[in-house]
Amino acid sequence: MKALIFAAGRGVRMMPLTATTPKPLLKLLGKPILEHILEALPETVDEIIVVVGYMGDKIKDYLGNEWRGKPIIYVEQKEQLGTGNALMACQSHIAAGERFLVIYADDMHDKGALSAAILKNKQAIFVARVRYPERFGIVVTNASGRVLGLEEAPKEPKTDLAVTGAYLLDSNIFKYPPAPESNGEYYINSMLAPYMRDYEVYAEIEELWVPIGYPGDLKKAAEALKTSHG
Repeated sequence: MKALIFAAGRGVRMMPLTATTPKPLLKLLGKPILEHILEALPETVDEIIVVVGYMGDKIKDYLGNEWRGKPIIYVEQKEQLGTGNALMACQSHIAAGERFLVIYADDMHDKGALSAAILKNKQAIFVARVRYPERFGIVVTNASGRVLGLEEAPKEPKTDLAVTGAYLLDSNIFKYPPAPESNGEYYINSMLAPYMRDYEVYAEIEELWVPIGYPGDLKKAAEALKTSHG
């Protein structure tokens, strides 16, 4: 299985730390965020595709052409035009009928949840229960966990299940090219809406999810990782 890692963003909210270092290479417990993400990949992942853009050469220099024996392919996102644009840039690397994992190179994820979802042979959006769902993009599901819709920072959330930025998809997602938003960017959500209408996608809960959006989150992430590792 392939894992697509989106690592092209400028990390504006992490300034000034990202003025000289791409966000995925910022250190967390002595090693880059990106390395923690790679360590969380399920064992079934045998090829890694990294989408690079901002300071992409630094990421390439750090990772090289393989990770623990797994080949790495780089896809250049010359303009950072959103997650939907990043996904479409990877289309040529995905075969018809192939399932693949998508992870944003921003947050810490639950390896156990990622691995378990792959074994279920279903498509999935990974979520985590949050205290303030109105601050997040959330999923709405039916009783069996099938995702019926996505809501971005709703004033009256229907669930507390926040999207964590990890997805288990298949090649059918490319049937639904993203539409441009008012800011000119293309987001994965505009692809997921019609995809979920035509194909079953389920919410998979991550017990460990550590979002890293601002400089202060690095300390919180370090504490959470220490706790999770005992």
